[in-house]
Amino acid sequence: MTQWQSRPLDTIYPIIYLDCIVIKIHGNLHVINKAIYLALGVNMDRHKELLGLWMSENEGAKFWLSVLTELKTRGVQDILIACVDGLKGFPDTIAVEFPHTRVQLCIFMARNSLRLFPGRIIKRLLRI
Repeated sequence: MTQWQSRPLDTIYPIIYLDCIVIKIHGNLHVINKAIYLALGVNMDRHKELLGLWMSENEGAKFWLSVLTELKTRGVQDILIACVDGLKGFPDTIAVEFPHTRVQLCIFMARNSLRLFPGRIIKRLLRI
């Protein structure tokens, strides 16, 4: 897992989806919440690629900055569009590492990103 998580990445991703889910982990005598961060990129060949998974105590823009810094360290130089949720401070956090990236809320991003592809490609993307 460590080797996969540290592998080199492409230099450009036209679209990247950044999201966090909170899961419950059952311990010995109690249940704790953990935030699982994920970055899903659409590469220049229009293939989805899971760029990484990270775990933290909770979701926050500060942790997202460490994720984005790691992506840059692994070779990502530019992200054209970042699709994110409405987390406060998220667009500013993205701008720290990727100042030219356009930030869009998830539902609108999903719809708008389809406009970048020809109709026959859209049909294939919707099946995925």
